[in-house]
Amino acid sequence: MNAIKRGCATLGLTVGRRSTFAALLTVAAYLLIGVEPARAQGYPPEEAVRKMTLPEGLSATLFASEPQVRQPIFCKCDDRGRLWTIQYLQYPNPAGLKRVKVDRYSRTVYDKKPEPPPRGPRGADRITILEDTDGDGQADRFHDFVTGLNLCTGVEFGYGGVFVIQAPYLLFYPDRNRDDVPDGDPEVLLDGFGLEDAQSLANHLTWGPDGWLYGLNGSTTTCRIRGIEFQQGVWRYHPVSREFELFCEGGGNVFGLTFDRVGRLLYSANAGLVWHGVQWGYYEKNFGKHGPLHNMFAYGYFKNVQHQGQTGRPNTGATIYLGDSFPAQFHDAFLCGDFLSHTCSWWMMQPRGSTVEAKLGGLLLDSHDTWFGATDLCLGPQGEVYVTDFCDQRTAHPDPDAKWDTSNGRIYRVQATVAKWSRPQDLSQRSSAELVELLKHPNGWHAQRARRLLAERSDAASWPALQALAKRTDREVLALHGLWSTHGSGGLDRALTLALLDHPSDHVRSWTVRLAGDRREVDSTLGVRFAALAAHDPSVVVRAQLAATAKRLPGPQALPIVQKLLERNADAADPFVPLLVWWAIEDKAVSDRQRVVELFSTPEAWEKSIWRAAALKLVRRYAAEGKRDGYAACLSLVKQVPATHEDEIVLALHQGLTERSRGLAAVTSDGLYDSVATASEAPAAGARIEFEPVTAELQEMILGFWKARPESIRIRLALEAGLDEPYQLLIDELKPFEPVPRLVERLAILNDYGRDDCVPAVLALLVSDRPDEVRMATLAALQRFSQADIATTILAAYPKMSDSLKSRARDVLLSRPASALLLLSQVDGGKIVADQIPVDQLRRLALFKNEEIDALVRKHWGNIQPGTPEEKLADMRRFSNDLRAGTGDATRGQALYTKHCATCHKLRGEGTQLGPDLTATVTGDPVSLLANIVDPSAVVKRDFLSYVVVTKTGVVQTGIIAEQDAASVTLLGAKNQRIRVSRDQIDEFSESPTSLMPEKLLEQLTPQELRDLFAFLRGGAK
Repeated sequence: MNAIKRGCATLGLTVGRRSTFAALLTVAAYLLIGVEPARAQGYPPEEAVRKMTLPEGLSATLFASEPQVRQPIFCKCDDRGRLWTIQYLQYPNPAGLKRVKVDRYSRTVYDKKPEPPPRGPRGADRITILEDTDGDGQADRFHDFVTGLNLCTGVEFGYGGVFVIQAPYLLFYPDRNRDDVPDGDPEVLLDGFGLEDAQSLANHLTWGPDGWLYGLNGSTTTCRIRGIEFQQGVWRYHPVSREFELFCEGGGNVFGLTFDRVGRLLYSANAGLVWHGVQWGYYEKNFGKHGPLHNMFAYGYFKNVQHQGQTGRPNTGATIYLGDSFPAQFHDAFLCGDFLSHTCSWWMMQPRGSTVEAKLGGLLLDSHDTWFGATDLCLGPQGEVYVTDFCDQRTAHPDPDAKWDTSNGRIYRVQATVAKWSRPQDLSQRSSAELVELLKHPNGWHAQRARRLLAERSDAASWPALQALAKRTDREVLALHGLWSTHGSGGLDRALTLALLDHPSDHVRSWTVRLAGDRREVDSTLGVRFAALAAHDPSVVVRAQLAATAKRLPGPQALPIVQKLLERNADAADPFVPLLVWWAIEDKAVSDRQRVVELFSTPEAWEKSIWRAAALKLVRRYAAEGKRDGYAACLSLVKQVPATHEDEIVLALHQGLTERSRGLAAVTSDGLYDSVATASEAPAAGARIEFEPVTAELQEMILGFWKARPESIRIRLALEAGLDEPYQLLIDELKPFEPVPRLVERLAILNDYGRDDCVPAVLALLVSDRPDEVRMATLAALQRFSQADIATTILAAYPKMSDSLKSRARDVLLSRPASALLLLSQVDGGKIVADQIPVDQLRRLALFKNEEIDALVRKHWGNIQPGTPEEKLADMRRFSNDLRAGTGDATRGQALYTKHCATCHKLRGEGTQLGPDLTATVTGDPVSLLANIVDPSAVVKRDFLSYVVVTKTGVVQTGIIAEQDAASVTLLGAKNQRIRVSRDQIDEFSESPTSLMPEKLLEQLTPQELRDLFAFLRGGAK
């Protein structure tokens, strides 16, 4: 992801009928003049900095601005204390490439892969060095290190040159003589970063404490590097061994990578404030939009850091304040940009088990300027903080073909009010002994640079001093710097590793485990020590790292660590440890199958909560394999289960069997997988290979579960396992005299597992006198079948149905062309009143493209397609006049919002998120707000696109993708109901051009109600 235009490209929109929408905005802007005071924006640089307000003890100065700096997205100080920035002038389209196709998520396939610079297309981006030579707080020397770059999104220094990210490449520009002129063409270190979306490119190169170069990748670009495929997440590259790894996956459109004082990796994103990245972690994604995690057996994920307080998202750029000149409350705070609120904020970070939590400290900077957009923050050698300001009139960037104003850009310096300036020194000229001393500097910026320089030199003469520093017990941070620098320079030997496993600092012990485990194998002595730590270490931080490291080690070394963590059962409630332990187990589930099964072949495994949770996941995972070996492993595990946990086993088995499929290859163009990265035609979505049938031995055990208690979930499990006896009994139980709850349960099972032979019994219940609850369930079960007598029976019973039953009956009838035509014929014959059928229910009929159906709809309802541009413009004028005619009452407006909007939208933390969160939208201008309500399909956020699924039996379903995996797709319908469709039942799967949000929403409000609603949306009431 780019470091941002990113910021609100993260709000990226899929745009349709742009000219109409632009016209609506123009009309509304003209008519709404005077509705609220105009907001000042676009201040000249010197005036902009004067408008800013900061907390007591801090001040801001203008460090640089246009014309020397334009559209900056990045800032970082080099070893000489000079500030580097990227001028992101090529955004949003790469130079020299032509689009082949653009998908629903704005991912673009280009006609070719660009060559690396300088052979590839020359772009407009440049990497610029800024220097304040006289100490007046403003840059007075500017030099371009490289020009002509083509969507460049990250820079880092070291090893005799400059590392640069320009997708699809990680490049290294050598500059051995340090004259700020590359010695030659760049070396390509990595190839394969995704280029499909300029809003989601790889970005933010940052040195980790362990000597690896870390970077991020956004949500909608697919990377394929050395056989590893991923999208959003954190990756790392080692400059000496040249290894590449995916460090953790997920988090959304991510940027703002930083490390805190004890080496925690933190990164910001468009979703959530900040994420704590741990080794091998899986993190939450927008699963509906981006598809499942690449490990289909992850069975869980971490969420963003819990936080109290709210600012305008997305939280672009970020750094931990490791300086020493700010007032004390800012030390170790998380500093970030708040793109939509045109501010920067600071957050206090506190431990929360093995992770952290955040609490809003306040605003670091309030610009009072709606052109201000902070894209990055970095720490400087004096303890100052630099803030890059993209300085753009537009907050959101929906249109890649729009003309961007690239003439603006600022960089501000935030500093302590009483700060004294001194000329930065060139740290690279210090001796190794001096660099060791710099590790003790109170400003972490110096320690970070010294650590990297020591790693580059690999000077064995510095090892004794570094090792002594690592052993210090009086100051944790010095011991950590000593450990990291000893490791980076090659001096972390076995003896020191063993010694540091007894260090009083849990972070030192944790990092020692991690650095030793990074070798992917440890000797027997270390393996025994790791297992002992798992059994006895008092710190959850250490135990979490042991779990993460176990995944990296071979099975014989990993599983004893896992066993001790399970036996101890100390961390069942920790936010991270249970899943980290599971991921270590799952990694060995096939390679060390017998050892893993033996680990759980003890009654003790079912007595301890963390062990039991892992065992249930393991049963599910082996069942989901769909192979005989997996079934055999399930059988071995299930045989050990005490009767008190039988219900949990039934659930795990059922879930696993329902997930059997070919794996991630079944997720194609509807997710972010293989088909989207090439210009070739994608394979058909939903393709599956047949899994092996459940073995007779496992079937017998499942049959026993069902016979013992023929409950709903046990029936489902038996049917999923291919047993027929429960199905026949299920049909026999569909008698009108059966209790209502039982009938409803049985009908719900038939909704998923019913065959044609169940239809007569279900129809008999429909026409019976059983309560609506039963008859509603019959309609749901019947929707999957296409027999002609279903529609005729429903229509015969229709006149005596309640309103709610009629609505559900219409859903069933209108889901197929043949039954829809029968319903419309009843309307045409006067048997059903046209006005009783809401127009919104009829919209799906246009998907059938049936002339007879279309003619009947026009005859009785007129044109139900979205209004013409002229009609919408007229509506805009009328509603605009109504808004200007008086004031609204926010309290009454809140009630209207609850009635008409809250079932689909969240606002200020309340409501349901079927549609976009309105919190940021309503704080913008009322022009766009009104236009979006009048024409909801003109601009639809990519996360909320509606889809149409046509099943092989002809049923049409529409909704937003809630989640998807290799086995199924789940939609959220317009009534917020979940609709799960198996992929092997999908015939067509396509994007709908129409928003789920209905048009004419404001037509039902009086002018005063309209004003009341807008008064609440714009911030009134509570």
